[in-house]
Amino acid sequence: MNWSIAPDARNLGMDWMACKSAPGFKIIGPYVTPARFVPDPQKLHIRLSLNGQVMQDEGTDDMIFGVAKLIEFVSSYVQLLPGDIIMTGSPSGNGTHYNRFLRNGDLMLGEIDGIVGAQLVRCVAEPPAT
Repeated sequence: MNWSIAPDARNLGMDWMACKSAPGFKIIGPYVTPARFVPDPQKLHIRLSLNGQVMQDEGTDDMIFGVAKLIEFVSSYVQLLPGDIIMTGSPSGNGTHYNRFLRNGDLMLGEIDGIVGAQLVRCVAEPPAT
């Protein structure tokens, strides 16, 4: 998954959903693994490296609320349909934790063991407005 973040929205405080919800954000892909190909969603290991340094390294078994509980909660007020995606948040070690935010040219490598492989993304700053 690729994230787009509006730096000028950071003045919204810690409302990361607002910072990540502008039109064109939350780009999913290039691959989405259907649930039927994930034997146990509570046994996935997630790793994110920034410029070769591991920043996040945890499993879904470390989540505060399990996947089944999240689905139960969300489906109590939203009708979930095939293809819907529930964003669960990030493992510990995000930019706020390290006081290190993404910069132009950074390379992020995201991996979830047992699913598809890895995805490498180069961060590109939006050109200044003219």
